Amino acid sequence: MDNTPYDDVFRTLLTDCTELMIPVVNEIFHTHYTGKETICLLQNEHFIKMPDGSEQERITDSSFEIISSEETSMPQVLKNQLYGGSVGCNTAQRKRYHIECQSTEDGSMIVRMFEYDTQLALENREFTSNILTVQFPDSAIVSLRHTKNTPEEMTVKVLTPGGRVSYTVPVLKVKRYTIHELFERKLFFLIPFHIFAYEKDFKELEENKKKLKQLEAEYASIRERLEIACQMGDLNRYAKAAILDMSRKVIEHLAVKYKNVAKGVSRTMGGKVLNYEAKDILNRGRAEGRREGEASGIRIGEERTKIQIATKLLNMGNDIKSVAELAELPQETVEKLAQSISKEEK
Repeated sequence: MDNTPYDDVFRTLLTDCTELMIPVVNEIFHTHYTGKETICLLQNEHFIKMPDGSEQERITDSSFEIISSEETSMPQVLKNQLYGGSVGCNTAQRKRYHIECQSTEDGSMIVRMFEYDTQLALENREFTSNILTVQFPDSAIVSLRHTKNTPEEMTVKVLTPGGRVSYTVPVLKVKRYTIHELFERKLFFLIPFHIFAYEKDFKELEENKKKLKQLEAEYASIRERLEIACQMGDLNRYAKAAILDMSRKVIEHLAVKYKNVAKGVSRTMGGKVLNYEAKDILNRGRAEGRREGEASGIRIGEERTKIQIATKLLNMGNDIKSVAELAELPQETVEKLAQSISKEEK
């Protein structure tokens, strides 16, 4: 199955703003993560053996592990039941998750989910003595479009010689959420996909300037609320910039046949990243570079970190001169980098 631009947006947000996935996991699986947990991204490329012996590469949208303690991930009432009211237990927990983004229903998603889940389970297998243990991840589907026939959950049943095993795959329906609910529940990760709620109205919006202005006003409000979330400490400016950038990408692709809609809403979301947001990106990039170096035991070159930062800033629409200044790179280097990015896009 070919990847869509929406899959790419989903993976980009997960990679660049991993912490935004925590509220999504809580919403889908009714967990109680606090945001203080560690999220480790797992390999998303897998090779599945076909009946004819060949192998096909499959890429999951998001496979990750959340590492937490019982202290942070368990509701108080359950702690009391298990520990008699004591909250001193701090046992580390590791939980694997697998979430797929679905833009169009084709009837085969549950089959692909099982294929991916099986592969993930095998890759993390345990073999002791004569016992093979495989643990399936908690899986879910994020549905960008849904109909009255779209289920709330799907079920996988496996009939084995030892008995029947089954598990459910919940379906999160993005269009069901109002923008107020997305902010209220801190589901910032889903904001770029909010435009799907208006997809059926694009034709009317294209021809009705008054209604288009109302949509633009809603997106102006979204931008303002993202800024407030930053000021409240619920969101960092790096994540805000990424959400705005990914929102524009989704809108421009989804409304590609409706130029007034695409142009109007994208303009409202803003073009270039503000200077202080870019500086936040710069500082975060440097911090990530240092952490990467510490984790691998190898000192990451300052030049490499600057190139990574400059690439992100260019992709967000900043001009060459400001990127050169912020990333502390020669303007000639940034120009070559911009040319390279332009070639890749073509």
